[in-house]
Amino acid sequence: MRRWRLHPTADAALSNAVVGDVLAGIGTPHLATSCLAAMHRVMPVTFCTVFAVDATGRIEAVSAASSYGSTAERTAERYVAQRFDLLDPNMTWLAARKLPRRAQLWLGHQRADEVADPAYRAACYGDVGIRERASVLLLTPTGQRVAVSFYRSLAQPEFGDSDFAVIATHATLLADATMAHGRSAVVAREAVAPAFASRLLTLSLREREVIGHLMAGKTAKEAARELGVELTTLRTHQYRAFRRLGVRSQKELLLRAPAESA
Repeated sequence: MRRWRLHPTADAALSNAVVGDVLAGIGTPHLATSCLAAMHRVMPVTFCTVFAVDATGRIEAVSAASSYGSTAERTAERYVAQRFDLLDPNMTWLAARKLPRRAQLWLGHQRADEVADPAYRAACYGDVGIRERASVLLLTPTGQRVAVSFYRSLAQPEFGDSDFAVIATHATLLADATMAHGRSAVVAREAVAPAFASRLLTLSLREREVIGHLMAGKTAKEAARELGVELTTLRTHQYRAFRRLGVRSQKELLLRAPAESA
């Protein structure tokens, strides 16, 4: 398990396609998908996860994506439900550090066999065939902690120095995008009543994605197409979320959120 400080330079040349991919995910349920697509342009990776935790330890942003199916999303749901952020070496290491005067960027590398907790190791590595991860880590003066991680499976080559150099080149972009995403999430939470916002936080990742599309005015068919799932699958997530939110229809969802914040 290694971590080393990054000192990004302003003259790092990034392709417009990579930058466009990352920026497209800000403020949407698909930040990790955008980051994964961006990195696929420059190196092979299997999963991407984006986690942001505030100074009090409250999870601010969670996004996950994989190259196949919804494996990463299900893994991230377990991560949140079982509070693996309290065991995650990246997050615990950042939490233990003295707050810096200026934001600090780090690059971390961790192999599955270096993870001490067996439950966390199984859920995030062994059960999903992951060998290792490389992470961009951010610690801000206000105590916010961010980890943008890219994972390689057992079928892929191990991360090497050239891979770390590529990630380091894109570290500032990835960290800034996550912070901007977190700010947009705060604005979204504050745009609805506190009680309604707290209920939103009880939803699963997939349920939050579905509700996010519906609150944006999309139809169920459009949301299913955006998420790449069958309409029947989306309806299942939709109705479960409606029960937890205490609404009976999309119309009521759209009416209640702004009404309760008035």
